[in-house]
Amino acid sequence: MSAYGFLFLLTFLTILRSSIQQHRPEYVGFNCPSRTYLKNSTYSSNLKTLLFSLSSKDNFFFSSGFQSLTKGQNPDMVFGLFLCRADLSPEICRDCVSFAVNDTLNQCPDGKEALIYYSECMLRYSDQNILLNPITSRGMLMMNEQKVEANQTDLINKVLFSLLKEASEEAASIPRKFAAKKANFTSSQSVYVVAQCTPDLTGENCSSCLQRTISQLPRDKIGGRLLWPSCTLRYELYLFYNETLNATLPLSPRQTLHPGNGRKSTVIIIAVVVSVAVSVLLCIVCYCFRAKKPKRVKKTYETAAAHDDGDDITTADSLQFDLKTVEAATDEFSKSNKVGQGGFGEVYKGTFPNGLQVAVKRLSKTSGQGEREFKNEVIVVAKLQHRNLVRLLGFCFEREEKILVYEFVPNKSLDYFLFDSTFKSQLDWTRRYKIIGGIARGILYLHQDSRLTIIHRDLKAGNILLDANMNPKVADFGMARIFGMDQTEANTNRVVGTYGYMSPEYARYGKISTKSDVYSFGVLVLEIISCKKNNSLYQMDGSAGNLVTYTWRLWSNGSPFDLVDPSFQENYQVTDITRCIHIALLCVQEDAEDRPTMLAILQMLTTSSIALAVPKPPGLFFNGIDEQVEGTGPTMDSAALCSIDDASITHVTPR
Repeated sequence: MSAYGFLFLLTFLTILRSSIQQHRPEYVGFNCPSRTYLKNSTYSSNLKTLLFSLSSKDNFFFSSGFQSLTKGQNPDMVFGLFLCRADLSPEICRDCVSFAVNDTLNQCPDGKEALIYYSECMLRYSDQNILLNPITSRGMLMMNEQKVEANQTDLINKVLFSLLKEASEEAASIPRKFAAKKANFTSSQSVYVVAQCTPDLTGENCSSCLQRTISQLPRDKIGGRLLWPSCTLRYELYLFYNETLNATLPLSPRQTLHPGNGRKSTVIIIAVVVSVAVSVLLCIVCYCFRAKKPKRVKKTYETAAAHDDGDDITTADSLQFDLKTVEAATDEFSKSNKVGQGGFGEVYKGTFPNGLQVAVKRLSKTSGQGEREFKNEVIVVAKLQHRNLVRLLGFCFEREEKILVYEFVPNKSLDYFLFDSTFKSQLDWTRRYKIIGGIARGILYLHQDSRLTIIHRDLKAGNILLDANMNPKVADFGMARIFGMDQTEANTNRVVGTYGYMSPEYARYGKISTKSDVYSFGVLVLEIISCKKNNSLYQMDGSAGNLVTYTWRLWSNGSPFDLVDPSFQENYQVTDITRCIHIALLCVQEDAEDRPTMLAILQMLTTSSIALAVPKPPGLFFNGIDEQVEGTGPTMDSAALCSIDDASITHVTPR
């Protein structure tokens, strides 16, 4: 670089630095409970690690605007998250979170729990599981002291209520849980509204949180906002959010309150100057260094336009990891880091330089799927985000390698606890009941609440991972799509999954639907209740069958409690466990049309007043040890892809 070029670069760096320093996040409020920790304690160390991970400049979650993390083990575990306003750029989000981390440590230097709000972002951490119970009764109300003119109160309230309701409904219905709306209430004045929830909330919980907020917002003020840890709602009579995501720096709301005094023009000039400075700076840097530095693959994904259908990921390339980075994280795929093996490939634990732990799935090389198809499927799966699904963070497609990078889930899979005489005692009935409900919510999201209908096809205990608090996360829900299994909307040419969990119509004819997953869910519920494997033989009344048929006989004989895991002793709710057995039998009925939907299942699990239908005999019913209903086994073409007994296509151990 020439001396003139260096001087020019230095000048613009100085201008840029001073401009950025003028745009701090706008502080809103702070809460710091009195519980404290010791400075040199394990909790202190875990908290520092968590805050470093959340604010690291290499954190690719800034593009999605939301991340939740846990660090450490009980009783010193720390739970944390950040949420950025979804209309802001990843750079603004990163700066706000970094500022929030420093500000939090200054204002609450030894607090075990903290919650800080800015107009641009929110940061929260605690020693209690805020991820399991995100909705709390503690909120923060902010309002503009200036009142609406008396002759406009009724008019603005009518427009405002409709707009708040519309924004809330839209935010609750899309994956990123964000909506921005505006409407005119006079010929010269408009009202602007933003509604946002943390993306891990279900649509129902998001809607409930926002509806509660609407009822408490002031109606006689020219602006107000109510902030809960899980949702926020704000309205103003000026534009306080970015109408497009292309703006590098948002206008400050305080500088648009008084038009006509010259400040608005000043803001526009500053914004233009800074934008030009940034553009020129980037051009200089690219020109001077691009040829000298190897190309680095982005580790973040871009945000979508504000008017789209709510998906945050636009290109597969923006999700791509460099192979060298993945190899370094897994120590060259060393055996010591290997945590799982299945038909789709091997799973390794990985750790990136910023401390982020991930699960790396190295797909086997037998798939004939091309790069473009593979990347398209990655986009589909990466868009699916739910608290009961394992999150796909990115992929690597380099040389002959096809690699998927997932969030790391610290505990082992559900089958490890259910089918081990020592560890099953860690799952009491209350915990198992929550696991059943969590699995149902995850599958319901795949079937109904996600943008596309996703059928898991291999739902089983080995594909349910448990986080640090034993909350279930459904894994491998996109493997059939990513691996390229010739799936169509109605049926599949190749049956994949685990024999014993497959519905009769899928195992016989390859006919696939959401009711295929419902059958698998029913089998899984019976395993959770009994700690017995479905694909083992159970003798009763001179005949043998699997767990499904064994349960049916117990139910028909009026002795369903013989199924219950003896380790419960008397520590379970008779009504709840009977209802779960009943629901499971409805799920495994022979005819798919007779099985309930996942939505109906979740309603039956959570609402005891709903009457349950009388179950019909299940599919794959055995009358004797050597007698099987004709056609219930897999076809010749699919046999090689189906697992019998303990073998499994996608068995995953801890990651």
